[in-house]
Amino acid sequence: MFYSVHETLTPCTLGDIRSLPEGVPFVAVLTPEKWREIGGELGIEIDIEMDTGTPRETKAVVNRDSLTGSFSLPDRSGISGPRHAFSFAMNEHGIVLVEDGDFIAGKVAEISRTKKWRLPGLERFFYDLLETVIAQDLSLLENMEKRLNSIEEAILRGDVETYPQELNDIRGDLLDLRVHYEQLIDLGQELEENENGFFREENLRYFHMFTERVMRLQDMVSGQREYVVQLRDLIQVQMDVKQNRIMTLLTVITSIFLPLTLIAGWYGMNFRYMPELEWKYSYPALIVICVLIVGVCIWYFKKKKWM
Repeated sequence: MFYSVHETLTPCTLGDIRSLPEGVPFVAVLTPEKWREIGGELGIEIDIEMDTGTPRETKAVVNRDSLTGSFSLPDRSGISGPRHAFSFAMNEHGIVLVEDGDFIAGKVAEISRTKKWRLPGLERFFYDLLETVIAQDLSLLENMEKRLNSIEEAILRGDVETYPQELNDIRGDLLDLRVHYEQLIDLGQELEENENGFFREENLRYFHMFTERVMRLQDMVSGQREYVVQLRDLIQVQMDVKQNRIMTLLTVITSIFLPLTLIAGWYGMNFRYMPELEWKYSYPALIVICVLIVGVCIWYFKKKKWM
């Protein structure tokens, strides 16, 4: 897939790219095989060969007359699952995107259908491409926060008795997003640095805006990671409270039956000269005494709010 950058991203052919006027950049989306076949015809000189396999990180590498790099993007429908990966090479004449798949091809086609530029340029295209990468992230993080709020409500209701797997999954997703945003920030700053000077100075603001937006998303991720830690502590507190209640109940029961056990042990000695053994009212009297002891203990514990 080949495009020329005018007011819109216009589909064209390889032959059209060779005859583009000065100042009109191109965009090419190629497979690794196609890049190895025709890459030399696109006029992008590379000192460090692109990683055309499956990149594992998002980065930009400055060459003498070009900029190369790669993207490793979490799938927003499953952050911890398989990633979308592609490489790129660019100079002042255009940009080549190399992918063994159709993810980035779909993004570029979407830009071609939906974007119209007043001041077209390679910087504006690349900015819009970067924006499509994070377009859904605000909604994604808002949904994560709603899930965390639901978990907190369940904890406070007492419905959660152990550390929930969902909270662990969210924690893992946030960790992956944090690393992803750090790499995007480094990429945006590298583009804004414009070490090779083939970006127009007035257009560097696009990369600055992108970097600032990713920083805000990273701040949201940091806040939610702290929220997860707080929920983990809250679960532990709830478990401790529950255990304390159980221990309190067992202590109260033990305290109630301790004097009764003493009485049972006392009269179980069967000494010869225990006058109560011959008294005809000893049995009911002992029952009354035991009931009084239990009643006094319960009244005292409730007064102290131990029950």
